[in-house]
Amino acid sequence: MKRDLFILAGPTAVGKTAISINLAKKLHGEIISADSMQIYKFMDIGSAKVKDDEKQGVPHHVIDFVDPAQDFSVVEFKNEATKSIEKITSKNKLPMVVGGTGFYIDSLIFNYDFANTYRDEDYREYLKNLASEKGNEYVHSLLKQIDSQSYSKLYPNDLKRVIRALEVYKITGKTISEFNAMQDIYDIPYSVYYFVLTMNRAKLYERINHRVDTMLEEGLIEEVKKLKDMGLTEDMQSMKGIGYKEILYYLDGKLSLDEAIEMIKKGSRNYAKRQLTWFRKDKRVIWIDKDNYEDNYQVTEAIISKFNEMKNLKI
Repeated sequence: MKRDLFILAGPTAVGKTAISINLAKKLHGEIISADSMQIYKFMDIGSAKVKDDEKQGVPHHVIDFVDPAQDFSVVEFKNEATKSIEKITSKNKLPMVVGGTGFYIDSLIFNYDFANTYRDEDYREYLKNLASEKGNEYVHSLLKQIDSQSYSKLYPNDLKRVIRALEVYKITGKTISEFNAMQDIYDIPYSVYYFVLTMNRAKLYERINHRVDTMLEEGLIEEVKKLKDMGLTEDMQSMKGIGYKEILYYLDGKLSLDEAIEMIKKGSRNYAKRQLTWFRKDKRVIWIDKDNYEDNYQVTEAIISKFNEMKNLKI
């Protein structure tokens, strides 16, 4: 018997936290965070980390446990999340993956060997050095002739994934999409129930802008100051997150505060757009348009109804 794995995803600021808590209480579940920023300790405001009083007693896993001076990979996320799934399932509770980092979610629900499949460390190092010498854009341009799909989908600054696409092609002679299609990517030990929240784009952008303003009111600048005093720099993985790098630029005198705020808002809106594009590629996704419901209670009930319907079909 495959274990049930419930997923609630969606773009930043769509309202995943409140709905996930409602769902966890009604479905007897525990939450596994799939957010690449909420893993870090001391980074609460800029990551919109769920507050203790918001949890309403619902246990949360894979959150607030990594030192921000350390890098954290998708392999490590998969290992931590898998352990949490086993722990939650052993208590006869429902593991619920909640977040907006699509790559983290995919590591659990696709049969990819992120750690060991087709690696060429020398070639990776060569490409990293090439990026240092000639820029990320140059390395990204190498994809144009061999893998136009990855070239179009990936941003030059997403260097890790650009390098991975080049690496797969060098070793296999196939694009990463062709390579993935050859694998039985759905052969996983879970029955996946994958819901993604969405809403009117203009309304979502308005929520994003408001969230940024709220973060500033709650002390985002002070939070970044503390992180800087701890020795964290813009070169570190944690400080490249939206909201952190821009305020760090402001504190270093590279931007005015108004410029930094506008960059955060624009970066967050663009990120939301990329998230929605990412989720659309999975055929298992059930889309939940929040605009079709009056409030979070109705959204929660609609998801539960669909979840139960899907489970009954599998019996």
